Amino acid sequence: MKVGIIGQGYVGLTIAASAARVGHNVVGLEINHEIAKRLALGESHIEGIKSEDLKEFISAGNYLCVENPGELATAEIVIIAVPTPLDGDRKPDLSAIYSACDIIATNFAAPVLVINESTSFPGTLRQEIAGRIFKTSGVNHLYAVSPERVDPGNQTWNTKNTPRLVSGLDDEATTKAIDFYSSFCDEVIKVSSPEVAEAAKLFENSFRQINIALVNEFAQISHTLGFSAREVIAAAATKPYGFMPFSPGAGVGGHCIPLDPSYLAFVAERAGVPATFIKRANEVNLAMPSFVAQRVVEGSGGNIKGKKVVIIGLAYKANIADTRESPAEAIIEILRNQEAIVTWHDPLVSSWRGESSDEISGADIAVVVTLHDVISVDEIVKTAYVFDCTGKIPGVEGI
Repeated sequence: MKVGIIGQGYVGLTIAASAARVGHNVVGLEINHEIAKRLALGESHIEGIKSEDLKEFISAGNYLCVENPGELATAEIVIIAVPTPLDGDRKPDLSAIYSACDIIATNFAAPVLVINESTSFPGTLRQEIAGRIFKTSGVNHLYAVSPERVDPGNQTWNTKNTPRLVSGLDDEATTKAIDFYSSFCDEVIKVSSPEVAEAAKLFENSFRQINIALVNEFAQISHTLGFSAREVIAAAATKPYGFMPFSPGAGVGGHCIPLDPSYLAFVAERAGVPATFIKRANEVNLAMPSFVAQRVVEGSGGNIKGKKVVIIGLAYKANIADTRESPAEAIIEILRNQEAIVTWHDPLVSSWRGESSDEISGADIAVVVTLHDVISVDEIVKTAYVFDCTGKIPGVEGI
């Protein structure tokens, strides 16, 4: 089956590789010229997709990366896999989805199956995607949704063994979407409507956002009261029922937890229902970099002006290079505003905002935001003052 995928980032390329691996003919559309050029040569730009696999798919004729939307026109299935960020007011930004819709409306004169994998609020497939495409083209495409569940760097759960939710606007779309995903997913679960599938994705990550915010707030409480939040969490986790441990940290990062709950809050408030838990969780997690910076200043004698600070781990989680929404960014900005000389050390991140990874040695202060396996703890603890946000370095201050 010929499959067109709009967007070749973490989601789109992962699905492209999964589909190509089982013999589908995949054409991936990527508007970033540099990324498209690399992918055309079989060079992966994300964790979890090996370049040698891409080269094999290209050689077999099962994968092609293009920059011209017209080259998607012969696809039988078109998947939307584009970013859904927040705008400056932390409201949903569907501009990339709308662009994908316009590509489909312009290039497909006959009906195809359109699947949305991009995370968005309930009603997006029915109202925003199907409605927009039909208004422009007048073509009655089939529509389904299957929200992505990509976890960069996860060595246990992947596209094949992670259960996948699917629902279409009608039975035919649902059946065809299930048939497609069943070709490379072990378990495909049909839900009653696209809105259920869309809401499930948002609720999954709202659950995580709220629980992370709870332990982050508890970490602040426990610090003030003079005991270890991590020890309390470990003690509570000895209860064999009714408790699920989460760990505090410098905030939340990536493209899911910091963003998805705001999509749910948006649609809730639009319907007249206040999303109070989600709002408070956002506030707590967004404030954690300030709490970290405050603790670092307090632990360094109350003044960091002119001191050399190295941020350890720029990526948002361990053992990946993804810096999207990383709390390290806010910590760097806050400390620089206090006139510290701030650099960062992350062997997995080649460059960031025109800067490169620096050495740990020579710093007065080390702030550990993310601890990759390749980073030397022995080197970190040589620094005069260490603040650890991960809880993995014994004998130093931290959250």
